[in-house]
Amino acid sequence: MSDLFSKNYFEIFNLPVGFDLDVEQLSVVYRDLQKEIHPDRFANAGEQQSRLAVQMTSLVNQAFDTLKSPVTRAHYLLQLAGLDIDHEQDTTIDPMFLMEQIELREEIESLRFNKDALAEVERLLKYVKDLMAVVMLEFSQAYQQQSFDKAHELSRKMQFLNKNIQELDDVAVAIEDELLG
Repeated sequence: MSDLFSKNYFEIFNLPVGFDLDVEQLSVVYRDLQKEIHPDRFANAGEQQSRLAVQMTSLVNQAFDTLKSPVTRAHYLLQLAGLDIDHEQDTTIDPMFLMEQIELREEIESLRFNKDALAEVERLLKYVKDLMAVVMLEFSQAYQQQSFDKAHELSRKMQFLNKNIQELDDVAVAIEDELLG
């Protein structure tokens, strides 16, 4: 079992390396691995075995968290392909997409103060999720074609869109709380 440390995240879960994966299958394998390597199973096996179990559990948790999210999965795939991913330093992105993001962010921010805006939040959420699905498909195709520069740009777009989705979810919760409270 300690051979986990020599595997990439996809190999840990016996999945093919690629963007498109069955998240349900990932979850099933994750639960099975957790049962097999959980530190409690090694409590009486000695300090070294217990420490190894904790390290394996940590690795499996990190691998699962990375692969279950399309954004972090995309970044991980690009790292496996040898790209140095540093989104903090990399500021190049499609100017048209950036303008759309600025407008969307302004729209989201204005919704925070409108308790009648739940329908608008839902509309925007659907729009952003649909856009995310398109960008994810484009990423998958770019990655399969080994167009890593394009895949890198698409992964950045996914990161922006994911942040929009999280913000819209937060606004929806805030509006619902306001309506209930």
